[in-house]
Amino acid sequence: MKARLREVENELATLSHVRFHTFLRDGRPLHVCLTDRLRRAARKEGVWKSRQMLTTLKNAAYGFDEQHARSVSGRDGVFLLDRTFRPVNAMMVKIFDRYIDHPGGGAETLAESFGVPLSELRAVRLVSHHMRLLGVLIRKPNEDWLVLVDCDTSKEGA
Repeated sequence: MKARLREVENELATLSHVRFHTFLRDGRPLHVCLTDRLRRAARKEGVWKSRQMLTTLKNAAYGFDEQHARSVSGRDGVFLLDRTFRPVNAMMVKIFDRYIDHPGGGAETLAESFGVPLSELRAVRLVSHHMRLLGVLIRKPNEDWLVLVDCDTSKEGA
């Protein structure tokens, strides 16, 4: 996985997002994509290509389960982020205020590249014990796309 991350890093120089890996859960593919925005944020946090990041990326194999869309303490996987959660935390600010709702933040371009309206981008976090990777989930009829755009290493979201 670390070698693939190095490959992705080179591809991000010219592309807005790069497919990192496809996981299969219950016969449904989950394509995990990384963005240069994530790479820059992870470098700033000192976690790009780290063991923690690799572990978190591997947790995408759990997929997204609509029946368990909300994170329960201690579980790893892909979970929705909700605008109504209080108090507002750093993850919410990063994904909503600085990405999805921010004009020019990149969400509009991403939605357009997937041929979906901006309103269909579902804010999610990919969770491991060590960190959270933030992104959007795009559900298509036969597959899911998880595009990761930021990271959160704070203990507040753990």
